[in-house]
Amino acid sequence: MNIRYDNQVAIVTGAGAGLGRSHAMALAARGAKVVVNDLGNADGSLSQGALDVVAEIQKAGGEAIANGANVANIKQVQTMVEEAMTLWSRVDILVNNAGILRDKSFGKMSIEDFQLVLDVHVMGSVNCTKAVWDIMKQQNCGRIVMTTSSSGLYGNFGQANYGAAKMALVGFMNTLCIEGQKNNIKVNCLSPTARTAMTEELIEDKRVLELMTVESVTTALLALVAENGPNRAILGCGAGGYARAVIKETDGIYLPPDQQTPENLLASWDALEDQSKSEELVAGWMQTNKYVAKAAASLGINLAKG
Repeated sequence: MNIRYDNQVAIVTGAGAGLGRSHAMALAARGAKVVVNDLGNADGSLSQGALDVVAEIQKAGGEAIANGANVANIKQVQTMVEEAMTLWSRVDILVNNAGILRDKSFGKMSIEDFQLVLDVHVMGSVNCTKAVWDIMKQQNCGRIVMTTSSSGLYGNFGQANYGAAKMALVGFMNTLCIEGQKNNIKVNCLSPTARTAMTEELIEDKRVLELMTVESVTTALLALVAENGPNRAILGCGAGGYARAVIKETDGIYLPPDQQTPENLLASWDALEDQSKSEELVAGWMQTNKYVAKAAASLGINLAKG
């Protein structure tokens, strides 16, 4: 199997450097036409990073254009998508990669810095996805990737804003993959591990750090946007390691009305968190059905039989 993206158009945000650059270069190398988005300069000119990536793609024989839209600005995003449609008449792949950091412990963090991170990561992804959604529905095909993080999935000191934003994208994905399924729009999350100052402090051996390449993350991205790629996956990746993160719910307990007290709930905590029968729920209504079925069973009613 040789995965290609010939005749497909991809938009990669935050593609002037780092992971975004790697994503854009790899998609182009496998045949995609790429919009290389990177926040433009204050004077309205395109970033040198975006221009350099486009030049590299074109030198290698690929097709690409640079774009300086601020993903947090819906009008600029719409113009970016219109530019791609005018040139290539379709958009097949959207990689929501653009992001910023404003790290501080929550007590020292300003509300402005919290909001700014939400605007770029959450609303930036929302804006870009909204701008391509109807196009993908009309094409009856589309692949969208959100960039989440272990900071959102598991937490990380000093990143309350970043973690909140990244976990919001998981919820965004969960609903979009349901709504897009009938139109062959698959939506997934990429959770990359990258080489940072923090990881350099934790890992002293440079031979190990050298394995934490952007290319190892891009491998996961390419799989997610492939024609036969998954839907509704949170794919962790980095340094050659790949794993699917899954949100599961325990089987839980049932407390009849006369026993529904916080004391009884805490006393039953061990049973409540027993993971031996945990399961992945793939839609919100499944949780409601589960709880109602337990309540009905306490009355001798089997809802499965109507």
